Amino acid sequence: MWGAIEHLGRDERTRGYLRDAWSPADLELRRWFGQEAARRGLDLREDRNGNLWAWWGDPSARPGVVTGSHLDSVRQGGAFDGPLGVVSAFAALDLLRARDFRPGRPLGIACFTDEEGARFGVPCVGSRLLTGILDPDRARALKDDEGDSLAEVLRGAGRDPGGLGRDEETLRHIGVFVELHVEQGQDLVHRDAQVGVASAIWPHGRWRFDFHGQANHAGTTRLADRDDPMLPFARTVLHARQAAERNGVLATFGKARVSPNNANAVPGLVTAWLDARGGDEVAVRELVEELSDFSGAEVTVESWTPVVDFDAVLRERVAAAAGGAVAAGKAAGNVAGNVAAAGSAPVLPTGAGHDAGILASAGVPSAMVFVRNPTGISHSPEEHADRADCHAGVTALAAVVEDLCGN
Repeated sequence: MWGAIEHLGRDERTRGYLRDAWSPADLELRRWFGQEAARRGLDLREDRNGNLWAWWGDPSARPGVVTGSHLDSVRQGGAFDGPLGVVSAFAALDLLRARDFRPGRPLGIACFTDEEGARFGVPCVGSRLLTGILDPDRARALKDDEGDSLAEVLRGAGRDPGGLGRDEETLRHIGVFVELHVEQGQDLVHRDAQVGVASAIWPHGRWRFDFHGQANHAGTTRLADRDDPMLPFARTVLHARQAAERNGVLATFGKARVSPNNANAVPGLVTAWLDARGGDEVAVRELVEELSDFSGAEVTVESWTPVVDFDAVLRERVAAAAGGAVAAGKAAGNVAGNVAAAGSAPVLPTGAGHDAGILASAGVPSAMVFVRNPTGISHSPEEHADRADCHAGVTALAAVVEDLCGN
């Protein structure tokens, strides 16, 4: 399965991935998902927001256990962020079927659309729309860098943008959701553990800063006569780093757009996006408020997700099942690495946002399983997970699904 998709959307110059939501690469990945579902005789459904669901059993009769992730990527991102969770979900189902397991409740595999928000600026669009967190009118009006709205892009892909919004029927089908994901850090490396379980997701958000100035000729406009928005932008970037250190949080200006973007012109507008997150919600908000006042820019909130604490009972159950499976593999000589006391997988927080966090914040029982990342690098072509760790992740996920589907 990995070999079938690893070339899709890959930039051969950088080895990074370009898998924007609803792009040709994304549409091809969605077709692949449908083919994998068909090969296993699963019932493939697409909800009103473009999320894909492949069901073993009828979730209308009883809410099911769902696993999966997403297939889109950040621009020039790595291969594992998202797809590892989808491929591992199919592989876990195959492993259970090879054991002649018959689930006591429906089992679903999900592929959420536009998790990264690389194209339209808002992350987790599919799960936010599904749960009603994102207003459908706002979603339809979101525009990409080419000026195309989400509504226009959906129509071009043969979808009805008028159907976007909270999907009660689909939500009723989800009894519990478990997302497997490559760890986007090195906590598991330091613990010498192949898999872990999420305790919480830090509060995080995205803000757009518009710095207005006056476009003018670079060779004829005196320095004293310039209204150059690049200067307050540069000062704000530096101030963000200093303020983040003081507040004990993270602040990143990772995307900027300059207009008119000519080498021989003073800019008239600089638009930049701030990503801010941290373990303390108050500290994150204080940082953004300080930067808004300091910058003098017009600031717009594009997304905000408060802290997500995953359900403690479900989390411990998942940790026990996942850790027990890895420990059993280690005892059999098939798996290397350590597990915590009593066989439970280590539990750790994360600063990265996920669809599981959106579902959890909307009241859907959710959990996450992490697979070790040897370098901790993510959102980069250097993102990696070793094959043995990926296999351990599948083993752990299968054990979790088997436990949750058993009653």
